[in-house]
Amino acid sequence: MSLNETTSASDPALDNDGATPSPAGDVRQNWSRQEIADLFNLPFDELLFQAATVHRQHHTPGQVQLSTLLSIKTGGCPEDCGYCNQSAHAESGLKAEKLLDVRSVLQTAAQAKDQGSSRFCMGAAWRNPKDRDMPAIIEMVKGVRQMGMETCMTLGMLTKKQADMLSEAGLDYYNHNIDTSPEHYEKVITTRTFDDRLETLENVRSSGINVCSGGIVGMGETREDRVGFIHALATLPKHPESVPVNALVPVKGTVLGDMLADTPLAKIDDIEFVRTIAVARITMPASMVRLSAGRESMSESTQALCFMAGANSIFTGDKLLTTGNAGDDADKAMFEKLGLTPMQAEAPRNDRLTDQLEAAE
Repeated sequence: MSLNETTSASDPALDNDGATPSPAGDVRQNWSRQEIADLFNLPFDELLFQAATVHRQHHTPGQVQLSTLLSIKTGGCPEDCGYCNQSAHAESGLKAEKLLDVRSVLQTAAQAKDQGSSRFCMGAAWRNPKDRDMPAIIEMVKGVRQMGMETCMTLGMLTKKQADMLSEAGLDYYNHNIDTSPEHYEKVITTRTFDDRLETLENVRSSGINVCSGGIVGMGETREDRVGFIHALATLPKHPESVPVNALVPVKGTVLGDMLADTPLAKIDDIEFVRTIAVARITMPASMVRLSAGRESMSESTQALCFMAGANSIFTGDKLLTTGNAGDDADKAMFEKLGLTPMQAEAPRNDRLTDQLEAAE
């Protein structure tokens, strides 16, 4: 029996018609597009109820992970991602910079920890890292882990050898978003394929590193595309441990920014965004669902609905790579108002390293 055959219509995690999950929320990888579309089409209160119920069965309610994201190499990326102001194809005025030195990265990580972050994410505007860059990257990973924080990197595409090197250094998570549905992908990016994305995810997974993969909504896609985006993630052989859901921040000088900035109807509706969070939670119940870019323009009410729908991770701080973010003070005030508490850092969950420790005993 294959992974995609492990749950049948008689599974207790399904309602009698086999179309939508019951609150049992069992983890499964055989979601059909129609099932996911049916979830999107549920009455809003019913969808949130199901998502909140599934969330409580797999996570501690009221706890939200605080993560900090730092751009360790900004600008000059050869990819033509239509949403990104770091692309060399964009006319955003952002200049290419060199890789930050290890000391400055670790200083920023220490500050993030002092502000309550339990995960430190480092992003570089590369198509893929060069071998000459790997020693510095490895030192960054080791240094952040020594602080007791979870580590995450997003460096573009990885070879299997590079993934193994990061795993050996102790990297906990690697972020590589699929961005959107397979059908909508070529309307956003032409310099690499959807399958290229999946290949990097396979390299990361096979190296024992946890996978962080999500995407962006509000890029002019349809609900059908949002269904396809969730379907692509929810039918992977193993769900990503982290699923960031971003709302497009239109940046002047980018293809999508110039196309959508003055088109209010192109912006994803807040309720539709919450629906996307809820469907991600139901279909990938054990994953961390991160409320990511675009949060600085959301009201507290919309963010509260996202937390009700199962989002349990955010990026904190004043900046996400190169765009604005809500800021630590605003987040603290919101957490107090909503009665949320920051999640404590977990022990590293790198499966391969855990196996090595157990073998040593």
